[in-house]
Amino acid sequence: MSPIPSSPVQSPLFESLSTDEIAVVYGFLKQRRYPSGSVVFEEGDVGEEIFIVQTGCIGSSVAQTDGTRRTIYEFGPGRFFGEMAVIEGVPRSAQCKAEEDSELLVLEGTDFFHLVFEHSVIGHKMLTSIGRVMVSWLDESSHFLNDLVRWGETARRRAVEDALTGLFNRRFLEESLGNRFSAISSGGRRFALVMMDLDRFHEINTICGARGGDMVIQAAAAAFKPALRDGDVAARLAGDEFAFLLPDTGKEDACMVADRLRRCVESLHPAIVPEAGGVPVPFNMSASLGVAVAPDQAPDTATLTAAADKALFAAKEAGRNRVIAAE
Repeated sequence: MSPIPSSPVQSPLFESLSTDEIAVVYGFLKQRRYPSGSVVFEEGDVGEEIFIVQTGCIGSSVAQTDGTRRTIYEFGPGRFFGEMAVIEGVPRSAQCKAEEDSELLVLEGTDFFHLVFEHSVIGHKMLTSIGRVMVSWLDESSHFLNDLVRWGETARRRAVEDALTGLFNRRFLEESLGNRFSAISSGGRRFALVMMDLDRFHEINTICGARGGDMVIQAAAAAFKPALRDGDVAARLAGDEFAFLLPDTGKEDACMVADRLRRCVESLHPAIVPEAGGVPVPFNMSASLGVAVAPDQAPDTATLTAAADKALFAAKEAGRNRVIAAE
């Protein structure tokens, strides 16, 4: 502990107090130093002290599901923190750590309540100041919360979406298939998986390069929507490989949806500028598709995917630009 400074720190907590009242409060305060990087308290700790920043900076952060921490607020000189856990008797809602060498004034929770009950005027003024600062803090943090919501939504999308096309990614498809098989084991209905490859896609990449190939993939992905129904899942697996999960769908209906997808691709005639430059080259596009139905042809995700892949290979071997269903 260090001696309490003779000149009171300028803090919103004291702004309503007279000089004599501040002197009373200072009689209960202790000074504590925290080197940069040291933890003042951990998230979940019992709240037993209120802290006022005299010098330095204290960062407040919360744990995230991936094990990282996200800073939610920084307390500079004059700011106080830790009061709500003391007042409400609840665990700390965040970790507080010194972002630089810091000196804090510390008010024990028992001393705070002594001030409230034994020095009622001082206690009333301090509680009013805490309430006023909380309103201001919530207003400031609302901007952060809006950013956090947007950040969370972006992260969620990145976790399940393919960046190039905006379709779902392989991870989302596999999780969806797993959920469907779990539902079947509990009496859920059958579903279909359609696998698709764009025909002769390597020729487009050879002539137009990766950028031209990406443009073709994006055009194909944009064309799928009219062929799909509400609840159908479209995913890009890799390169020109796509997959479609069709809930509550048997073999006949799945083949009809697959053929609509085939015709959507066939209707595309993109003109792509070659990688070396020059006149745009028009391409006639087509796709081959394989269909498999669960649980009719597969008891699990791996078997279903293999069955649909086998049917897709058969469609290519039969001349491309067609749909073949697994037997």
